[in-house]
Amino acid sequence: QVQLVESGGGLVQPGGSLRLSCAASGSIFSIGDMGWYRQAPGKGRESVTTISRGGNTKYADSVKGRVAISRDSSKNIVYLQMNSLKPEDTGIYYCNAVDLMWRTYWGQGTQVTVSS
Repeated sequence: QVQLVESGGGLVQPGGSLRLSCAASGSIFSIGDMGWYRQAPGKGRESVTTISRGGNTKYADSVKGRVAISRDSSKNIVYLQMNSLKPEDTGIYYCNAVDLMWRTYWGQGTQVTVSS
């Protein structure tokens, strides 16, 4: 089992920045890919970015050039640095992990609100 705990959400003005963190615990040795997903009000959950065990990254077109995912394996933490935030980035951000048996784990989510 893997447990994920997100932190770092909040209210930020358009154009601002936030860094989200996701701390993993439990069977961390079994974690493969990790990522961030978000769910805007009234919409489904969508992938924002993922990072593989080897550090390969993928980004949604809507956030390319504005966000960066990184992974500190020594601390079992994944970060999401978000810059030039837009109101449409508002939503609940969830950390995700997939283990080597392809089981999926989710954090509880952290709210990000971009508004003036």
